[in-house]
Amino acid sequence: MTKEDILHKCKQEEVTMVGFWFTDILGQLKGITFPIGRLKQYLEEGAFFDGSSIDGYARIEESDLVLKPDLDSFAIIPLNADVHKIARFMCSVYDAHDKPYHSDPRNVLARNLVYAKEKGFDLFTGPELEYFYFKNSTSTEGLDVQGAYFDQMTMHEGSILRERTVEALEKLDYKVERGHHEVAPSQHEINMRYAEALKMGDIVMTYKFIVKEIAREHDAFASFMPKPVFGENGSGMHVHLSLWKEGVNTFYDANDEYGLSTTAKSFLAGILKHMREIVLVTNQHVNSYKRLVPGYEAPVYIAWGRRNRSTLLRVPLTKGNEKAARVELRCPDPAANPYLSFAVMLRAGLKGIEENYELQQSTEESIFEMSDQEMEDRGINALPGSLREAIEEAKQSDLLKETLGQEVFDKLIENKIIEWNKYRTQVHQYEIDTYLPVL
Repeated sequence: MTKEDILHKCKQEEVTMVGFWFTDILGQLKGITFPIGRLKQYLEEGAFFDGSSIDGYARIEESDLVLKPDLDSFAIIPLNADVHKIARFMCSVYDAHDKPYHSDPRNVLARNLVYAKEKGFDLFTGPELEYFYFKNSTSTEGLDVQGAYFDQMTMHEGSILRERTVEALEKLDYKVERGHHEVAPSQHEINMRYAEALKMGDIVMTYKFIVKEIAREHDAFASFMPKPVFGENGSGMHVHLSLWKEGVNTFYDANDEYGLSTTAKSFLAGILKHMREIVLVTNQHVNSYKRLVPGYEAPVYIAWGRRNRSTLLRVPLTKGNEKAARVELRCPDPAANPYLSFAVMLRAGLKGIEENYELQQSTEESIFEMSDQEMEDRGINALPGSLREAIEEAKQSDLLKETLGQEVFDKLIENKIIEWNKYRTQVHQYEIDTYLPVL
């Protein structure tokens, strides 16, 4: 759409407020809103804001930043707003000299997509975000006390909210593959059709907003926390990845037993080799590592297979469909910043292509049932077991530093060290219950 098209559409739809949205380095949605009368000016000039209070953003001396909207991201939010109809744009951040701002996650992904494009590739991603519906934001009491994988509970409140969310996403012209109940009570999932990675980053941020807002409208609370309920499965964000060149999926090879090209195998090998050093981005919180433990379907073992859901990477069955050839990374969680996550997945995979990494043999048996010796004999390593371990791996990673840029890399490490120190100095309920009565 052109600027004129957008202004006409807003008038036609009686839009009264407009939002310019962006994220901090942790993936928290940020934004400004303004009356429709300012839109023409902001479309021309961008909107200045103070970046000094945004996580991972500006120092005081460079705090004047500009939000520039991506016109293709224009959308009228299809919600029952209390007092107005709002449109929104996803924005990239620029500095006062009109240069893409180094600490904007959307710019980080865009820069890495240009890097891939120079090598002839376009990255497409298709994430599957899981989440929980709770009665409020202060407890983990679910809307549905029952419910398991693919349960069709038509009249249950959680299923109704999920279906209304799918309708809203479709009104935004976001292609939904399917929605369904997940393994844990009150846990749900909506799968988006694959799209170019930058657009998908915008979709993920909007998807999470829509899920939460529809829950709020119905006096409920939706959470993308990785592991909110002890003893139940956590929430993941499995990401399907493929590289395309001039409209052709480079991951497909009809003559290969897995349907994978040499390019795909090297890409897969790159992610396997570098996963421990990039997991701080795809699984960024203390709570993320409460999900990444054996026994709850979350993959912790660095291996790949076809039907094996105990492996980190899976190659879905495509039945000869060239467009469907892809790899599925199963460890990320929905609390991750999608822009930074897609960037590090891309660069890890490209590293494998650039250096012709050899893909290890697939693992088709359950790793959960292997002994430590069997895993050692097969060369199967595990992901870091805590945020602290992930920080130490990330600190040594040249790949991560190159992908994120020095500023984002430094700020991410600094932020995660603060989070870990806050967590480890807390006295948790487990310690009170276990030690207080006997010590």
